Amino acid sequence: MVNPIFQRLTLLTGVETMHALGAARVIVFGVGGVGSWCAEALVRSGVGHIAIVDSDTVCVTNINRQVQASAATVGQFKVDVLRDRLLEINPGADVAAFPKVFSHETAGEFGIDHADYVIDAIDSLSYKLDLIEYTAAAGVPLFSSMGMAQKLDPTRLKTADIWETQGCPLARLVRGGLRKRGFQGHFTVVYSAEHLPLHSGVAAACGSAQCLCPPRNNDDPDAPVEWCSSKKVINGSAVTVTAVAGMILGGLVIQDVYARYNPERPLG
Repeated sequence: MVNPIFQRLTLLTGVETMHALGAARVIVFGVGGVGSWCAEALVRSGVGHIAIVDSDTVCVTNINRQVQASAATVGQFKVDVLRDRLLEINPGADVAAFPKVFSHETAGEFGIDHADYVIDAIDSLSYKLDLIEYTAAAGVPLFSSMGMAQKLDPTRLKTADIWETQGCPLARLVRGGLRKRGFQGHFTVVYSAEHLPLHSGVAAACGSAQCLCPPRNNDDPDAPVEWCSSKKVINGSAVTVTAVAGMILGGLVIQDVYARYNPERPLG
């Protein structure tokens, strides 16, 4: 029997697909403007085992686009707040929260080798490349978000193989970085070729009157990591774009599970 929470989705996918989603293990790396909405979409769609990974805390400037960010959660670990929200949606879900940075040093701590899917919503290029390499070596399907800042039109979002994207500056950097590492694998990304006018939506600071992020503590590996001061510029972003990208990433997981259990009813 399928949990009645998911009755409406079951009408679309069938019982077998819902059981498969309930058994699926998905790890979401980065729970900001894209990853937080992806995690919510997955739990609302019956994914029974989800891990969320992010070392950051909620900043007041996150409230415009991150599902767990509110005036009441500023200063708290993003993954802790999001875990509580996901469990309110489905108390029976298995939700693991990792307030950590993904890197070569921490790569083995998240259970990637045993995951069914990995979602990459990491902002840092070097860590993004590390995750892509590690996930590919583990043979786990990966869906990745490219740059969603500096965008206003959610209808411009597309999915494609990383090597077939066009017009996305971050995707170009990812391709270049992967080539330098000798990576020749394939994975699907969400991206947009939208370009706003030059210098539109860019600032040198986060815009809050006083920074509320905790200072860096390089001596404590479990301390939150404050990212804003390490960025050369702060780019504008809109929830209408980031949330749609997160929903698309979640949809790619659901569609893939559906396709495996409904070969007689192909999508499209």
